[in-house]
Amino acid sequence: MGFKLSEHNSIEILFNELSSDSLNETILLYDTIQSKRFNDSSHCFLFEKKEQGFELKADYCIGLDWLGNTGRYLYVEPKLNTKTAKIFDTITDSEEEILKDDFEYIPTEIKELDYLKMLLQVTNVPESNDELKGLVQIDWVAKPIEIEQKEDKLTPFLVVQYLQLVKAIVRKGLKKNYYKFQENLNNRVKGKILVGQHIKQNVFKNRFTNTFCEYQQFGEDHAENRFLKKVLQFASSYIENHEKLFGDKFIELQHTINYCRPAFELISNQVNDYELKHIKYNPFYKDYANAIDLGKKILKRFAYNITQTTNDKVATPPFWIDMPRLFELYAYSKMIEANPTDRKAIHYQFSTHGNFLDILVSKPDFQMVIDAKYKLHYQNGHLHQDIRQVAGYARLNKVREKLNRDKEDDRNIDCLIIYPDMENGLDDLSLENINDKRLPIQAYYNVFKLGVKLPFIEEINNK
Repeated sequence: MGFKLSEHNSIEILFNELSSDSLNETILLYDTIQSKRFNDSSHCFLFEKKEQGFELKADYCIGLDWLGNTGRYLYVEPKLNTKTAKIFDTITDSEEEILKDDFEYIPTEIKELDYLKMLLQVTNVPESNDELKGLVQIDWVAKPIEIEQKEDKLTPFLVVQYLQLVKAIVRKGLKKNYYKFQENLNNRVKGKILVGQHIKQNVFKNRFTNTFCEYQQFGEDHAENRFLKKVLQFASSYIENHEKLFGDKFIELQHTINYCRPAFELISNQVNDYELKHIKYNPFYKDYANAIDLGKKILKRFAYNITQTTNDKVATPPFWIDMPRLFELYAYSKMIEANPTDRKAIHYQFSTHGNFLDILVSKPDFQMVIDAKYKLHYQNGHLHQDIRQVAGYARLNKVREKLNRDKEDDRNIDCLIIYPDMENGLDDLSLENINDKRLPIQAYYNVFKLGVKLPFIEEINNK
């Protein structure tokens, strides 16, 4: 049994509601739960013990995990409250954190975020696709959690990411390499003779003119491509058996599979672990390393058994997906896509002295520090801590050097906070559009905000 939450929501549980066992034993059991961090900036979930029970609070990650040694799990789904509390813009000078009294509550409306469509967008753009590392954490050591197939957020995520990587590989052309090939040759010898196989295949069968040999060939039918084909078959089977799970993305994924499949037609899917462990990756084919790593996770997820791709109930390892990072990459990919001639002027995760800017635009006539905040507060207000952060980035010397600002140039660099707005946000993130649609944050000079439209699943539950 598990507890289900939406992103950034909480639930309070009383100890006497949990078990018919003694209250003291229940309290001791739930003392094993601890808050879990995803990284330095976000949590997977937060746990707070109360006098009569405890509170579980989801942060901005989605996923599934065990709650200590209780035998229960927490499932956080990608649903956002689009009608969030209003923050009064009159709060401008307070250094304190915003409290509940600072909010004006209005009716809620819950929409399920289409995180797979966001992932498709990110993986379709090479620049953002290269930044996906660390987006997902999977605990392969922990005991798997049994859930309904429709609740599985991990497998579709891995499958979509894998298909997009294979599509990029096929578009560039499959890598050729030397590989070992075994063949029973007639009246000739090539490479080395495999004595054991030769005796079985030829000597015992009186085929004295044949020789069983192993030699090297140069082509596409090597271990890496064989592995990619094997995982492609798993991914294809999974998608075909769970069409409803992918909704309107099913057709696009089928097109991707049909695009990739012909490239592997003449390639075997027989591959062993020994060959994969001894692969030396070529930097020119960096997509191969990512695809093989992802493919191993997919095969492990299905226990190397393709029949498990058809199951209605699945046992999935505990996992977490970093939604704030996915939102950053989504915004970055939309900017790259909308500004094809200025791609090199848009920098993701520009770093200096341990500081990482989400996006820096260094075009001579359009310079801006952009921070992507996966927070809905900005629809009707702002958070001062975030503004101080982005303004601090704009004052870093390395940032000013990147923008070719000399020491005599004391002009302020424009700052922009991008936030999710699933209904009225901007979809075209061209620099011209950003400049025209950005809204000033009145309490600050040259600090702006801009809502970005996010995809959501059409089936809506109003609460």
